[in-house]
Amino acid sequence: MRKPLQDLFPTPSSSFSARRTLIAAMAASPFVPALAQFRVEVSGVGLTQLPIALAPFRGEDSSPQKISAIIQADLERSGQFRGVDASGQSLDESSRPDLSLWRQRTADSLVVGSVTRQGDGRYDVRARLWDVVRGQDLGGQSYTVPQGDLRLASHRIADFVYEKLTGEKGIFSTRIAYVTKTGNRYNLWVADADGENAQAALASPEPIISPVWSSNGSQLAYVSFESRKPVVYVHNVSSGQRRLVANFRGSNSAPAWAPDGRTLAVTLSRDGGSQLYTISSSGGEPTRLTQSNSIDTEPVYSTDGSTIYFVSDRGGSPQIYKMSASGGNPTRVTFNGSYNISPSISADGRWLAYISRVGGAFKLYVMEMATGNATAITDTSADENPSFAPNSKLIVYATKLQGREALMTTTLDGKIKARLAGQAGDIREPDWGPFQKQ
Repeated sequence: MRKPLQDLFPTPSSSFSARRTLIAAMAASPFVPALAQFRVEVSGVGLTQLPIALAPFRGEDSSPQKISAIIQADLERSGQFRGVDASGQSLDESSRPDLSLWRQRTADSLVVGSVTRQGDGRYDVRARLWDVVRGQDLGGQSYTVPQGDLRLASHRIADFVYEKLTGEKGIFSTRIAYVTKTGNRYNLWVADADGENAQAALASPEPIISPVWSSNGSQLAYVSFESRKPVVYVHNVSSGQRRLVANFRGSNSAPAWAPDGRTLAVTLSRDGGSQLYTISSSGGEPTRLTQSNSIDTEPVYSTDGSTIYFVSDRGGSPQIYKMSASGGNPTRVTFNGSYNISPSISADGRWLAYISRVGGAFKLYVMEMATGNATAITDTSADENPSFAPNSKLIVYATKLQGREALMTTTLDGKIKARLAGQAGDIREPDWGPFQKQ
């Protein structure tokens, strides 16, 4: 079965192509819980990390989820925090902690709270944040949630703590989409940003690659080979319903959402060769953007929608270019190395993440857009499909560790990495969703 991007720009894996060429067979079915859970392993030491103590929440020993541990894992994975031992303490959101004790433990901040099961089966989750250094109560959060939303409540508390202490929005209550392959079965999952609480969005005997989120997080675009040719669909995440968007002669691939949520950039070969087009997310007649004899693919929009970045071999080898979202003359963006693919643009527009082939190894690079300086930030050699967190502070990507595919998150300097290691199947094709409305 021909997979356009691999044929054109071979990647480390023959079973999945690079980020924006999605081949899927979508089953419009309700989500079901994943059988395999993930574990988060944080490694590395950042240059500056805020010491924070997460005291065990009162009542969490009898809770299905250990709230304090989820919050601590979120904060540590961000690279901005390091945990301080909080054992032997019994505190909740109404306690007045002895802050001198926490200063002795070298904590700058302290999170306390409780989780209580109510008569209707829901859980009351409460948290309070203390500035240990200044002796200030920085406020709290409370949620009343069903058991299935305990992790979401924990992630939202982590978002609250992160924003209070860094001044930037947290991403722990966002979602990622990724693909697994087990035997001859492919599954597309939607999970929490830490990889847990995965829900099955679709399953297929045909390959699934590169799910891509709409800007409001309500839809995923993909390409299906179920009709023995690549066809673009859009899938509603909550209902499981889908609609056909592009089924033209030749291949229809590499969907990328415009920020307006109404337009997709796609790669079509209907007129010969792989060229970039835009098309309504409801379908219709596409508009051609590029007019070249080269291969143009993997489009991705800038946050403001004015620019499209894409991969082209028009210079003789795959490189990343940019052009106006309405078309026009492209400008080359990457110059280091002879093979650069899979562009991802940070929401703040400051960074470009991409995959570069260096001496046979495929490595994740991050470029500062203002200077053009690019740095490899991994030690692995089979990296794929980078995708920025919506606050531009982390990147999720696929790679291979110890002979096994895995998802990783990394800070932009590569100092702090977290492995989201699945228990079953090869794991690929991550895409980080947008901020969620609360």
